[in-house]
Amino acid sequence: MNISDLTNTFTHSETFADQITNNMLIRQRKIVLKFSELSADQLNQLTDLLRTFDTPIQVNTTSIQTVLPLACFSLFTTRFSHLFQNTADNETLAAIYKQHAVYWNYGHHHRDLLQNPLIYGILNITPDSFYDGGRYFEPQKIMNRVDEMVTAGVDVIELGGQTTRPGFKEISVKEELARIMPTIEQIHQIYPQITIAVDTYKFEVMQTIVKTGYVAIINDVNAFTDDPRKLTLLAPTKIGLLTMHSSRDKEYDNLTQEMRAFFKQNLTQLVAAGIDQERIALDPGIGYAKVADGYQDYAMMRNIDQFNEFNRPTMIAISRKGFGAKLFNLKKEDRLSVTLIAETYMYLHGGNILRVHDITETKQLVKMIQTINNGYWFK
Repeated sequence: MNISDLTNTFTHSETFADQITNNMLIRQRKIVLKFSELSADQLNQLTDLLRTFDTPIQVNTTSIQTVLPLACFSLFTTRFSHLFQNTADNETLAAIYKQHAVYWNYGHHHRDLLQNPLIYGILNITPDSFYDGGRYFEPQKIMNRVDEMVTAGVDVIELGGQTTRPGFKEISVKEELARIMPTIEQIHQIYPQITIAVDTYKFEVMQTIVKTGYVAIINDVNAFTDDPRKLTLLAPTKIGLLTMHSSRDKEYDNLTQEMRAFFKQNLTQLVAAGIDQERIALDPGIGYAKVADGYQDYAMMRNIDQFNEFNRPTMIAISRKGFGAKLFNLKKEDRLSVTLIAETYMYLHGGNILRVHDITETKQLVKMIQTINNGYWFK
């Protein structure tokens, strides 16, 4: 049996139909496979298997072409290997998947976010963050919250010592470090298995946390390019970079096109500075519009699959944000349900880092969607 990946054949085609196909494949994270040189028995067996995946197939005398979602690719390869038990074919399928998978390297992790999306917990050690400001400001309350997050199954705990909510007031580097450093050290000592992230845009803060060796991810609302020292500092490390698009200083003529142009340029800058692309994840920056909680936020929720072309992890960072008040007049304490609904849409369209306050409910969301995505019927 010969297995080939035809997905990229549509990329450079000039025909409109192929352009549409290429756009669909990228945005829906699907691949086109061709199985050729099949015997009659292999043809019948593979046809039956593919039909259980409810996917279009084209059957010829000795070959089959099909389209498969990457979300079910692992299940397909498992079924395929049980059916044909050919090591070379299984290795070919694994290599094809690797070409399309979305990996993020951060710290000592090399994670496949298509198969294992990140539950990325927010812990703001601030008096003024929009949702949990002041809630976790005392040392014991902070560690009690850490315990709760770990028990709930969080993958990453992101510490923030400087809010960037609309109209925020900047604090000194000294104050920001005083807020976050004790918790960084405690989490590392008590829960070394938990990945620590820090949300900061200040070079001096980054410089200090890099020296500890405890932080695996840095989240920068300024996309790391406002100060050239940042990339010089981070390039030789293994820290994952979460780079954010922001539009608080301007309105766009074409939001999606300009966001795509921003990320294309930003990725080019980061890679040119020595940052391996697999260390970079993207944040569309929902809530960082010129008009706070404006309708731009909904466009940015809807267009998240436009950034699948970069083949980088994309963050969903909408937990309990102001759209819940804008649309439904909900207080921040009552916005969990609308948050989960919006997160589900974005997760289904390519978001695979869920930056949230509510760990348990988000894990349920991910498990439910993954179960449905692999809900194929086999006898």
